[in-house]
Amino acid sequence: MFVVVGVTGGIAAYKTVGLVRLLVKAGHDVHVVPTDDALRFVGLPTWEALSRNPVTTSVHDDVAKVRHVALGQAADLVIVAPATANTLAAMTAGLASDLLGTTLLATTAPVVVAPAMHTEMWRHPATVHNMDVLRTRGVHVVGPEDGVLTGGDSGPGRMSEPEDIVAAALALVERPRDLEGVSIVVSAGGTREPIDPVRYLGNRSSGRQGVAIARAAADRGARVTLVAAHLDADVRPDPRVEVLTVATADELGRTMDAVAPDADVIVMAAAVADYSVAAASEHKLRKQDSPGALTLELRENRDIVAGLVADRRPGQTIVAFAAETVADDAELLERARAKAARKGVDLLAANAVGWTRGFESAANALTIVDAAGAVVASASGTKDETAHALLDAVVSLRSF
Repeated sequence: MFVVVGVTGGIAAYKTVGLVRLLVKAGHDVHVVPTDDALRFVGLPTWEALSRNPVTTSVHDDVAKVRHVALGQAADLVIVAPATANTLAAMTAGLASDLLGTTLLATTAPVVVAPAMHTEMWRHPATVHNMDVLRTRGVHVVGPEDGVLTGGDSGPGRMSEPEDIVAAALALVERPRDLEGVSIVVSAGGTREPIDPVRYLGNRSSGRQGVAIARAAADRGARVTLVAAHLDADVRPDPRVEVLTVATADELGRTMDAVAPDADVIVMAAAVADYSVAAASEHKLRKQDSPGALTLELRENRDIVAGLVADRRPGQTIVAFAAETVADDAELLERARAKAARKGVDLLAANAVGWTRGFESAANALTIVDAAGAVVASASGTKDETAHALLDAVVSLRSF
């Protein structure tokens, strides 16, 4: 496969050396297109030695072969890593001031960017806007990760590891579109049950897994509707996905009731509150109103999954999630089997959660059981990877 790797001027360029090596080792024809600034971090001889192809930054080299567009036209896949804030802005504006810019404009191949920058730059409204525009145009984004950054800072902005970028990029061109024409509804995020106009009962769900499932389904050709409760600020649904926003468990349930009849597959990945406040206060509750202690009466919310199963139409596949605090894998499997039987779902994906795993994390581990309690898949890795593992199980189940 003809792969173009764009390298831009960030310290994370040293990690792209490993990315190029992985692609070459896998047998791909790799062409590195660095910017001039990128060569201040890793030199041209290194890229030529690793890629085994000539490297240039100029649109004026090899003019007879129209190199400034030929690379983009020939590419089966384009990866930009690291993708700096400046590069993402240039891509959004469609600038063609160097060889990488012209290559990106000339290609019709899938484009993957791996952002890398300081947290303040990643969160700046201009960068947020640019990422939204690029996603709308079909650009695929890997990362960034939350971790230690240059200069001792820490936060979101760290470039993903080469192995993760390569896996995600190759999946775009190697994964079949086996959900073409299938209608899928996915719920995601955590519901918030109001206590008063200021406070609520909530949970730690970021919405990353549900959003990843919706994005993976769209990659595989499905028509996707995402019913989104609270999502973390950096969790952004794919622009190909229709998004319906809800807040409470009751709102989520009513929305699911409305969209479920037309769905071929329903994936309930949202973290839905089991209880809500029986009578939310119309005014902010103050300490002086209840000195020493505050008692809230909670009522049990309806079981949304059970209702979907009861009203399902023939041929519809329903998938539920179970987030469990367990001592070991054996207990997780036991609880998954019990819940799958109790809910009557076709598949149940169980994951262990705790103070430091499951929620608010880029990684996950799923054990997936069918209606009979048999383990049909186990997957761990990024939430994009576990999303595809879950959809693999859905495709396998529906093929019978």
